[in-house]
Amino acid sequence: MTGRPLRVLVVDDEALARQVAVEYLAGCDGVEVAGQCANGYEAVKAVSEAMPDVLLLDVQMPRLSGFDVLDLIGPGPAVIFATAHDEFALKAFEVHAVDYLLKPFSQQRLSDAIERARQRRLAPAASPVDQLRDALRAVRVERILVRDAGKVFIVPVGTLEYAQAQDDYVLLHTQGRNLLKEQPISSLEAQLDPGRFVRVHRSWLINLAYLAQVELEGKDRRVAVLRDGTRLPVSRSGHQRLTDALGRS
Repeated sequence: MTGRPLRVLVVDDEALARQVAVEYLAGCDGVEVAGQCANGYEAVKAVSEAMPDVLLLDVQMPRLSGFDVLDLIGPGPAVIFATAHDEFALKAFEVHAVDYLLKPFSQQRLSDAIERARQRRLAPAASPVDQLRDALRAVRVERILVRDAGKVFIVPVGTLEYAQAQDDYVLLHTQGRNLLKEQPISSLEAQLDPGRFVRVHRSWLINLAYLAQVELEGKDRRVAVLRDGTRLPVSRSGHQRLTDALGRS
């Protein structure tokens, strides 16, 4: 095998599973273990530091699942899921994973998956992680994961009061804190229940649970007043969406 070794980061909360994976990878040609992580938080940090080509990623882990990790990391590595449970297989392939390994898997099965990852790296149509993140963001969520200032925050959607668009980012206001997430507001809007969240303006999305009233400011200019006194602009089309949502509730 010529060329640079394929660098694989192993992520699994079970020490024995990590040990077996590392031993199997040692038997794969042209492969180098970029590191081992025991949980999703370690994985998010290690991806930015080690810059692996491939993630061998457990699905079910405490606090952050394998799918959560993908929502937080930047573009780069191809992803091979590994899990003892087969109910995640369909979702894994829906989000364009290279492969899905059901534990316990053999060394040959892992080697085959690594070779698929190698071929994808040679001729990627788009960043594998970008594809995964885009697919995951099409799914309705009950919590939002944010990596901000080197920390990972888990925001239950019920605590999200409003969001503001900031170019390719969105500023989330929750429980007195502002968090910046790399995600367009339109993508966030698609993940949230339209019966609970309304895009009242091109740049603003509000949680109806925190809405106190809508006031008229001048001719055809309205503002949404939240329970804490925050005042947010409401566009004409946003007011129609707001009226429709309130009518359904």
